[in-house]
Amino acid sequence: MASCIEESATATEEEEQNETHPSEKRESRLRKFRELHFKRNEARKLNHQEVVEEDKRLKRPTNWEAKKARLEWELAEDEKKKECADKGEDYHRVKLLEITAEEAERWERKKRKKNPDTGFAGYAEAQFRQYQRLTRQIRPDMESYEKQREACGEDFHPTSNSLIHGTHVPTKAGIDRMVEDVEKQIEKRAKYSRRRAYNDDADIDYINERNAKFNKKAERFYGKYTAEIKQNLERGTAV
Repeated sequence: MASCIEESATATEEEEQNETHPSEKRESRLRKFRELHFKRNEARKLNHQEVVEEDKRLKRPTNWEAKKARLEWELAEDEKKKECADKGEDYHRVKLLEITAEEAERWERKKRKKNPDTGFAGYAEAQFRQYQRLTRQIRPDMESYEKQREACGEDFHPTSNSLIHGTHVPTKAGIDRMVEDVEKQIEKRAKYSRRRAYNDDADIDYINERNAKFNKKAERFYGKYTAEIKQNLERGTAV
């Protein structure tokens, strides 16, 4: 009798386990399905956001990043100026104090790379630029320096009592170098475009300066083809 009861209880437990096992499996599958559905929606949302951002980037101008950085820098500069004005400080002085040695050296290199010659502005500026160009070309010759120092002795560093003026004799290499530089200057001046002198005897076939330049260009390119027609018109024999 007892064995029959135990067998029936065991069968009941197995039936309950068989019933609960499919339900748990179904719940786990539904849970995984919901997680996948949530991940899919999240990926779709992120993908849409990326598409929108990419479309915005494509519609922006090519130099948008540079403009944005420039505007941010200008805003920061304005805030710094206001802050210095409130404290009663000189903005340019404060800005120079914040510049590091590496930044100053980098700016100096950029300045040296740029060509300061912007054209003729005056004889003083042109002479100063030429002086700078010539001094940059100087390469010190220590050997000749020591020889001259030994030859001059104490007069190498002259005083008010020294009498060495006019005693220096330039070397042949120095004279050749000077001649070569002068020839280069003459050659460069020959390439300059100067304003042509006005000829009073020339025919006036223009109404203003711009028209005169156009007529000269037309004459240069088509003058040999239209010379006969022009002569007939001047003689009055054109057909």
